[in-house]
Amino acid sequence: MKIKILFFGITTDLVGASNLDLMLSDASTVLDFKSLLKKNYPQLENLDSYAIAVNESYATDDLTLQKNDIVAVIPPVSGG
Repeated sequence: MKIKILFFGITTDLVGASNLDLMLSDASTVLDFKSLLKKNYPQLENLDSYAIAVNESYATDDLTLQKNDIVAVIPPVSGG
């Protein structure tokens, strides 16, 4: 199945794109997605953490992704 990935902040710089399409096997979870993402983009290992949102809602690792989901990779935010 195909999902769309949106990258924000430093993750855009690390992967060199603000959005990508990715093919996943059916019944993939957010945890499966994160593993594949780190395999394809090992530079993301440099981040201490990042949040995943699916269709504009924060997601847990056990959420099963669906065809055409929009998955956002959100790095930690700091400011002053």
